[in-house]
Amino acid sequence: MPVRFYRTVFVCALLLYIVASGEKITEAQEKGIADFPSLNRERDWPWWRGPQRDGHAAKADVPVKLDEAKNLLWKTKVPGRGHASPIVVGSKVFLSTSDPQKQIHSVIAFDLQSGNQTWSLDLNQGGFPERNHPKNTEATATIASDGEELFVTFYHHDGVHLSSVSFDGKEQWTKTIDRFRPKMYEYGYAPSPLIYRNSVIVAYEYDGPSAIVAYSTKSGEQLWKAKRESSISFSSPVVATIAGKDQLLMSGQGVTTAYDPSNGKQLWSTPGPAMATCGTAVWENNLVFVSGGFPESQTLAIDASKKGKVVWRNREKCYEESMVVVGGYLYAFTGKGILFCWRTNDGKEMWKQRLSGPVSASPVLVDDRIYWANEAGVMYVVKASPERFELLAENRVGESSFASPAISGNRILLRVAQQESDMRQEYLYSFGPENR
Repeated sequence: MPVRFYRTVFVCALLLYIVASGEKITEAQEKGIADFPSLNRERDWPWWRGPQRDGHAAKADVPVKLDEAKNLLWKTKVPGRGHASPIVVGSKVFLSTSDPQKQIHSVIAFDLQSGNQTWSLDLNQGGFPERNHPKNTEATATIASDGEELFVTFYHHDGVHLSSVSFDGKEQWTKTIDRFRPKMYEYGYAPSPLIYRNSVIVAYEYDGPSAIVAYSTKSGEQLWKAKRESSISFSSPVVATIAGKDQLLMSGQGVTTAYDPSNGKQLWSTPGPAMATCGTAVWENNLVFVSGGFPESQTLAIDASKKGKVVWRNREKCYEESMVVVGGYLYAFTGKGILFCWRTNDGKEMWKQRLSGPVSASPVLVDDRIYWANEAGVMYVVKASPERFELLAENRVGESSFASPAISGNRILLRVAQQESDMRQEYLYSFGPENR
């Protein structure tokens, strides 16, 4: 048959495939991971709050009960100290950490299958701030990866610094973003870097010149800069597709603001929830949900399609932790240890349950299960249901839990700490399907 016939058949088949899979492509594009062909949504957890940036994991057979005797795949020591969450790209797990005594900032790689450390790269020595908040560390920002490189931020020598690191542990470039030396509240630095298309976006806010800045992932060249008010806050920026456009969402400084992530231009801004916030915004359809903080206690629902109109508010707060939205309901585990379920469209309280706080880690959702740890190392697994509170498991992993979990396939990875003799030791745990 003529070549033209085969070409026509191929084109028709391709069009049918695109039409058939269009819903999945659109969903992935809305969540952002489609911009990075080297990443895999089911396998990789490439940045803060996972591939969709909202704490949602792909469907997977992650164990509900985390039992070292039954489903611990491996456990490995983590040198130094940090609250940064683990990320997973391909066959590697990456963490940022710090040695407060020697004043060293490092990035460490572990093998996903065995837990063995494969390399460690020291990016800085010296220049640590004199003071930090007791719940913060010198390595709190989570690494971000586009599937080709790693991007990490550290605070030292009176500045915030952004580094690009290769997968084999070599420093590609480092940029000093700006001076950073809080005096009003010497509580350190926390925001995680955000990757958007060909840029890596970093926020820094304190009682001095503050901004959100975007850099080229390849060269480190500055692409744009959006000024922020001079006021301390700790939230990480996030990009969501809302009302038909990509919006960079940021809370803190008494307002919630949306920017165009391609150029930093402000789209809208609305008062609340608090002057200082730590949690990252979450969203569903056109609604954005934020909570904080200090000195106010508020949770807000904001309509991003109506220039930031507040739809509802209450007086509960998630200060350090982020929230999670599931199927028209917002779940919040407040610092006081109370888990709430609110209806997203009007804020109606569906139920609340007192568990145990305080809480700093953010949750992950796997299928219809929410995994959420308190600071004492208790990992609660709760069914995401508005009908009633249903506790599926109460696991204890370590004695201190500030980092949020990462999900890779049917594995859950946890960074925790425990006291051993007179020293604090951090561990990275990997739990999977029950060993048989």
